[in-house]
Amino acid sequence: MKIALKEIIFAAVILTFAACKNTSENNGPNEEPIDSEVSLWLTSANESQLLEKQNVALNFAPAAPGGTIIEIDDNKKYQAIDGFGFTLSGGSAELINALQTPEREQLIQELFSRKDDAIGINYLRISVGASDLSSELFTYDEVAKGQTDVNLDHFSIEKEKKDLIPVLKMILTVNPDIQIMASPWTAPTWMKDNESYIGGSLKPEYYKAYANYLVKYIKAFEAEGIKIDALTPQNEPLHPGNNPSMYMEAKDQAEFIKSALGPIFQEAGVKTKIVIYDHNADRPDYPISILDDPEAKKYIDGSAFHLYGGSIDALSEVHNAHPDKNIYFTEQWVGGPQDFGGELKWHVENLIVGAIRNWSRTVLEWNLAADKDYNPHTDQGGCSNCLGALTIDGQNVSRNVAYYIIGHASKFVSSGSQRIESGIVAGLPNVAFITPEGKKVLIVLNTTKERKSFFIQDKEKAVNTSLAAGSVATFVW
Repeated sequence: MKIALKEIIFAAVILTFAACKNTSENNGPNEEPIDSEVSLWLTSANESQLLEKQNVALNFAPAAPGGTIIEIDDNKKYQAIDGFGFTLSGGSAELINALQTPEREQLIQELFSRKDDAIGINYLRISVGASDLSSELFTYDEVAKGQTDVNLDHFSIEKEKKDLIPVLKMILTVNPDIQIMASPWTAPTWMKDNESYIGGSLKPEYYKAYANYLVKYIKAFEAEGIKIDALTPQNEPLHPGNNPSMYMEAKDQAEFIKSALGPIFQEAGVKTKIVIYDHNADRPDYPISILDDPEAKKYIDGSAFHLYGGSIDALSEVHNAHPDKNIYFTEQWVGGPQDFGGELKWHVENLIVGAIRNWSRTVLEWNLAADKDYNPHTDQGGCSNCLGALTIDGQNVSRNVAYYIIGHASKFVSSGSQRIESGIVAGLPNVAFITPEGKKVLIVLNTTKERKSFFIQDKEKAVNTSLAAGSVATFVW
């Protein structure tokens, strides 16, 4: 029996629209689950939906008849994904560790496991010594003013055994494969030309001592059962006003890596990746100039970025200059009090979509937890309004916008996934992945001021859906 092509297309449209009626509306928790080939998780700009699974039928029909189409092509694969997560600052660890045991264990399960009610964070960044979101200033080898400790006889991570190390051990029981990047905010003050926690530069005569300090740090954490997967030599090397902080120009970072850090890591058998820069996208010349030095480049895994300045496509500029080296996105804050809808839109568009489309293997938000007054933080230069993904007020825990930004990716995109091709569509920035298990994941944001209908096309089949203004959806099939 012959059937006209237009009849097939018409039938496909009717079937698809019928299957997807009320696509982005929750049918309510008391209704029976609907059979659906595609799972849909939604966060709305007005907070009426917060990473909630939608009880709707999203079933593929033979083809998309036209209109707005996001086309998926898993034959075109890009970078592997290491993970999505947060900086576990010293202050974050302190607040989490202060929770009573049942609440703390439940929270860690929710954050780091891959259970249905968890968000599956699979990458963390921690500070080497204090960051500006620590309760106090410290390094692992401070001595009296005027003294030095080149042999590192006074090296100790004892301060980390109170909160950070216990919390990391709890996390590792839930996700033993979580990857951890470490970043120092400063070297020990006796190694610096101003002998201060704020600003100053590492003296060249202490390059080897500092490299040995970082080796001791990695091995001390390893002895606690905590593997440091990657290390940046300096957080925000062009921002000497933070507390703590240390200024390090590109030529100095290159010299430190090729003359001290790289060779000493090699001699000590340290496998931790060296990741350079760790600062804003407005200076792609910084990592490019280091990678242009072959003696430094041979020790370097890749470059890390923040986005307090510049444009996210600068990550591609660095990738294109040195495509054999990796790209990481390691920090972006949310300032309090939060503008939920505005932050959701900006961070998903620029980081979850933007950083990944520009070759990043990670997206990390800053920071995991703070209290209701944005504490803990250091004085005179510490961030006084950094909103955590969690607000921990005594024993009460609430979830803020960064929790949902990261959750839309971390819950579904496991380590070892790969970015795959997805069509660029005006008003619907998106990014797609294929997981090691063969699941496809598509994250879509509606940046327009009205509901948008569109098709997701995967080879010769398509499903129709829609998304309210300012909302974020993760589709999984």
